[in-house]
Amino acid sequence: MSEVLFYERPVPLNRESHKDLRIKPMADMSFTAKTHSVPLASIEFPSAAHHYPILFGGNSVEDANPIALLGVRQHENLMVNEDGLWDRSTYIPAFVRRYPFVLAEKSEDGEGDDFAVFLDESYEGFNNEEGERLFNEDGSDTDTLKQAVGFLGEFQQHINRTKAFMKRVRELDLLVARNIEIKMPDKNTVLNGLFVIDEEKLHKLDAETIHGLLQDGSLGWIHAHLFSLSNLDGIIQRLHARFTPEERQRFVERMREETVENA
Repeated sequence: MSEVLFYERPVPLNRESHKDLRIKPMADMSFTAKTHSVPLASIEFPSAAHHYPILFGGNSVEDANPIALLGVRQHENLMVNEDGLWDRSTYIPAFVRRYPFVLAEKSEDGEGDDFAVFLDESYEGFNNEEGERLFNEDGSDTDTLKQAVGFLGEFQQHINRTKAFMKRVRELDLLVARNIEIKMPDKNTVLNGLFVIDEEKLHKLDAETIHGLLQDGSLGWIHAHLFSLSNLDGIIQRLHARFTPEERQRFVERMREETVENA
């Protein structure tokens, strides 16, 4: 299967090799600490828009997909503190909440369903002594596993709907590249490979097209995305709060110098 961010050792869930496996509740979310963005389903836009910039990440318009921006620097999630706890005041994307399970597409010669359930063997909550069982003694799924698999299935349905949304956005040529420059203590950071909805193009759509976007929910998602862009300031504030005293001093001095130069 293709690499999936924080899943270190993903393996297929197996009734035989995992028949005694148990899972303990997740103590923290330190596994996300080095992830500065995660995929987002379109149905999550209204909830995520209150907390994160929702952007479309990719090498081109053709492969751009929705992401929630969690940080500015590589390998830094600004939503998780030093104890591995996610900020309780913010929405946690479904991509994160499904961990340590994931649905993965089977190979072309796979049989049956198109997707198989995988789990991350590196998750510390897996063991054979404590926690909730994944399988009953007779080999059937426990309620714990049923709930996890149900959530995976629901998430996949939302991803499929997101793909349809992105297909429509591309057909209407609504995406435009957007580079974001962040002031830093020594050298500015530029976030590239990002796209946003072009509001000018959106406003030029005819009434029939707008009505279609309204009916299938796309217009609401587009507006949530546009609203979310104001959260970039909040992300930058979180970044500044993590500067070391030395970084903060250099940053202040650099801003003073720029102010003098621009006066």
